[in-house]
Formats: sequence, C-alpha cells, structure tokens
Amino acid sequence: MQKKKDKNLMKTDVKPMKKGLLSQIFHLYYDGFRTMTLGKTLWTIILIKLAIIFLVLKLFFFPDFINTNSKNGDKAGFVSKEILNR
Repeated sequence: MQKKKDKNLMKTDVKPMKKGLLSQIFHLYYDGFRTMTLGKTLWTIILIKLAIIFLVLKLFFFPDFINTNSKNGDKAGFVSKEILNR
C-alpha cells in the first residue's frame, strides 16, 4: 500500500520538454513569466515607460528632416546629394 502512495506522489502535470535548444529556452522564460505575480506588473510598467520615452524622443528630438528639406518629394535625390557632398 505504501508503494502506491509513493507512485502517486511522483506523478506530476509537467509536460515533457522538446529537445531543441530554442524550445528549451522558450519554455524556461514562459514558465518563469507564467508564475510571476509582481514581476508581470513591473515589466508592464517598464514597457509602458519605454514606449512613452521613445515616442517623445521621436516626436520632439528627431524631426522629419528629409521631408522638410527635399524638394518636390525627391527624397532619394536629397539623400544622395547630402552623402556625396559630405
């Protein structure tokens, strides 16, 4: 009777992992993020902050220089002229 209890204790719901390296890496991160509670919230906050930072940088610090300085929509001509003249 004791052996039956031991066998039942050994059963788990863990699926066997595939043998590929990429699959093992994926499952490592997938299982890690699945069991996180506080970490999910922190990663969400970090990703939202990064998105806001990059949107602000794009809008205010990197203006569309090619469109404003190219004549008649000739972007390729403007870029090639700038590359050759510098």
